[in-house]
Amino acid sequence: MKYKSQQVAYWFFALCMLLFALQIVYGFIMGFARIGMDGLHEWIPFNTARAVHTNLLVVWLLTGFMGAAYYIIPEEAQHELVSVKLAYVQLISLALVGVAAITGYHFNIWEGRKFLEIPRELDYLVVVNVLLFLGIILTTLYKGKRQTTTALVMTMGLVFAALLYLPGMIWFDSQVTDSFFRWWVVHLWVEGVWELIMGGILAFLLIKLTGVDREVIEKWLYVIVGLTFLSGILGTGHHYYYIGVNKIWLVVGGIFSALEPLAFLAMALFAVYMYRKGERNHPNKIALFWTIGAAIVSFIGAGLLGFAHTLPQTNLYTHGTLVTAMHGHYAFWGAYAMIVLAIISYSMPNMTGRKRHDQFLGHLAFWLSNIGMLGMVVAMGVAGVVQVYLERILGMEFMVAQEEVKIHFVVMLLNASLFATGIILYIYEFVKYGRPTDEALTIDTEEEAKVLR
Repeated sequence: MKYKSQQVAYWFFALCMLLFALQIVYGFIMGFARIGMDGLHEWIPFNTARAVHTNLLVVWLLTGFMGAAYYIIPEEAQHELVSVKLAYVQLISLALVGVAAITGYHFNIWEGRKFLEIPRELDYLVVVNVLLFLGIILTTLYKGKRQTTTALVMTMGLVFAALLYLPGMIWFDSQVTDSFFRWWVVHLWVEGVWELIMGGILAFLLIKLTGVDREVIEKWLYVIVGLTFLSGILGTGHHYYYIGVNKIWLVVGGIFSALEPLAFLAMALFAVYMYRKGERNHPNKIALFWTIGAAIVSFIGAGLLGFAHTLPQTNLYTHGTLVTAMHGHYAFWGAYAMIVLAIISYSMPNMTGRKRHDQFLGHLAFWLSNIGMLGMVVAMGVAGVVQVYLERILGMEFMVAQEEVKIHFVVMLLNASLFATGIILYIYEFVKYGRPTDEALTIDTEEEAKVLR
């Protein structure tokens, strides 16, 4: 059953696509600067481009998560959103805060804390915006006919993400203390509560796309919650050593960081096995590609590459180098970007009634973006290994070493062009779907009625 209030998700997804495209543009500005083509430096210095690029990553993913919640929660709770008008108010205020923050970065208005550069005044507006969002979601769940594990795990992730934003707003005179609590936001988000959000979206999509029994899928969610709190909290510790905390955190953090994606991979592979065994054939293959791809790539990017990078013996050399960028790009792409693109691919045919899910350009977008991202990651990885050798083995100066790895950024930019082409095609397909229609709800109801008969 579909609910009219789910259509609000479309506008969150539209903002999400716009911010994603803008993030890619600033990524190219950084890339060209790394190879000496820094013609925009007077208007957009490298540090400004980097701040915008990294902060837009956080904002567009959170916008996607919110859109996913507005689509998933009504269906899981079997109840319309309690207030569609307030949801639109929340969307507009979110967009205004984002525009104000990005504009401010270009005029050096920021706090200067990586990933949390947003000025303190805007922090309070973010809190109000998120409280409004949570109020809508929690009230809808409370009034709903049912509270599924899928919806509860996703909501729990959203609530904890909001709570963990607060430590980043506390002012500390000590740089060490400030960095300690900054990681509560940055790392406990991406290696902690965001994984609960991913788990909720992943479970919803697997239930819808594979036909595997809800009870079986949701049992795996309990495993995800356990692994997330065990590995996510302790895994943050591999950053602590470098801000002056006890050396034991380097070992603890390195070991537990590698455990996080295992539950997602197991759940996805199990669902695919059951999907093939049952000979179910959902028509939206591209949504299935993005869904299964998210679980597999997150395992490689966050799991395998994370494990290789955060092993204590290795991390002493690789920490803060391009090896970190390699791991970060593939982990974010697999765990969060792909799952957002998956829920968009699944929901758009349902909201618009236009069954464009098997278009050639949609499949081309999937493969070009994934091949391009893999090429970028390999280029950054090779550059990172060279950087580690030159700087931390031979003792070469940082800027001298950067000149030596410049050629690898040329390769990275070529692959980034491939990636950007895939995303452009994805956005083109998104636009071609058009806006949601009330007729789509009628079509869906009629199809469900045929199944019931």
